[in-house]
Amino acid sequence: MSEEAAVVSGEDPPYKPEFDISRPTIARVYDAILGGKDNFAADRDGAASYMKFVPGSREVALDNRAGLEKGVAYMARKGIDQFLDVGAGLPTMRNTHQVAQEINPDATVVYVDNDPIVLAHGRALLATNKSTTIVTADLRDPEGILTHPDVLKAIDFTRPVGLMIVGLFMHFHDDERPGEWVQALLDACPSGSYLLMTDFADTGDPVQKEIEKAGLESLGNGWVRKPEKIEEHFCGLPLVPPGLDFVSRWFPEEPDKEVPAVEDLDPSLRIMMGAIGYKE
Repeated sequence: MSEEAAVVSGEDPPYKPEFDISRPTIARVYDAILGGKDNFAADRDGAASYMKFVPGSREVALDNRAGLEKGVAYMARKGIDQFLDVGAGLPTMRNTHQVAQEINPDATVVYVDNDPIVLAHGRALLATNKSTTIVTADLRDPEGILTHPDVLKAIDFTRPVGLMIVGLFMHFHDDERPGEWVQALLDACPSGSYLLMTDFADTGDPVQKEIEKAGLESLGNGWVRKPEKIEEHFCGLPLVPPGLDFVSRWFPEEPDKEVPAVEDLDPSLRIMMGAIGYKE
């Protein structure tokens, strides 16, 4: 069906991908690292850069995904039934809607990403899951997210929201003042909401500087941050126990769980830190 015919019939016009396959994107490089199929040569070159500097890059990506699963499960069991996942990427592995809807089948999930190919997957997903929506928008424009009609249709901002910025923040330099974008999104969320965030940490471990080099070569971004700087981006929210920690040591549903010492972790597990903040 032509676009003109679709408009006349009231149906959505045919999807026209508007992405540059000659340049890597965060979502597609991540997909390539995980062994997915939704990437192009430039993205595979980007993934190769990560593997060159950090041979355990796939384990880093899996670690980040494990953090997402633990964080979503925690929020869902605390009664959160609507999730706004900003910088969602491609659904290569278990994703937010699968984790949340296993706990609460009625949970609503909105994925936000600035890569149009993610929207293409969203259209397929929507065919079988009416509680999940994917929109093309960007963390750099929080107002664009908050006023997007599909976001407003799915998320009731008078009730608590599970706001998620997972595996994304490292791609913004502090000079861009990304904390202001987070604050704008948090301001729209009522008391009882949560913020789940993961980021590349800088605790002085050499592997952390290697992942930064990989990101800068691959994507032109991907900075590590001191833990205290990561905490700043929770905008003053109190952190759910055990607070900020390496994801492999972080168990918000079992904050007293015995965990390995940091020095005993594989290098690939000494990169990603995560935490959940609670809006009182």
